[in-house]
Amino acid sequence: MVLLHGSVHDSRLWDSVFPELALHRTAIRYDARGPGRSTLPTAPFRYEDDLLAVLDHFGIERAALVGLSMGGEVALDFTLEHPERVRSLTLVAASAGGHDWPQSPELDAYTAANRGNDADRLAEVELAVWASLGDRAPGYPAIATMVTENAKVRAVVEKGHVLFPEEDAVEHLERVKVPTTIVVGDHDHPEIGVIARRLAEGIPGARLEIVAGADHYLPLRAPERLTEILVRR
Repeated sequence: MVLLHGSVHDSRLWDSVFPELALHRTAIRYDARGPGRSTLPTAPFRYEDDLLAVLDHFGIERAALVGLSMGGEVALDFTLEHPERVRSLTLVAASAGGHDWPQSPELDAYTAANRGNDADRLAEVELAVWASLGDRAPGYPAIATMVTENAKVRAVVEKGHVLFPEEDAVEHLERVKVPTTIVVGDHDHPEIGVIARRLAEGIPGARLEIVAGADHYLPLRAPERLTEILVRR
């Protein structure tokens, strides 16, 4: 089972899930290029190619992929490109290539902070919008630390380095043939809920799980429930 994090996250996103999960599965988590302990990219790259390299490095023929947010988008794109390498798919609070996001003041502020390479503002908006349950809900200190550190490198990673798939995943959901679970927190951003329903309706046989008491940072907000879901994969 390979765990993929989001854009201003790193492998610490899975800290509250990984120990128990590793008792039941051979589990792998890694930092995508730039965040966490990874080095910054120096040339264009694809997240999907990096995932393939990780699988090849460990000699894994078929993996259960688990991706949150951007990591879910990568997992979905990888499944469409390399269906023979995927055993199952779990998309947690996932984004999806080709989905049109509506304009809103908070999302516009997020985009402006990212494009302006304003790390402090990006972290501030990230925590306000995506960690909407705030500092009184479980996991907040870990969330705040991770976001603050990784906001400093996000713009560097994205500008001129990340290459995206040519096809929009949302136009090809019917091609996903592996067992798929869609997981979303009941306090996540409303548009993530829209995407979750779109994925659940478009992917044949997909199951939708709504987790109570969780925002976008579901693995740190409701780790026990997420672990239960993942152990079944």
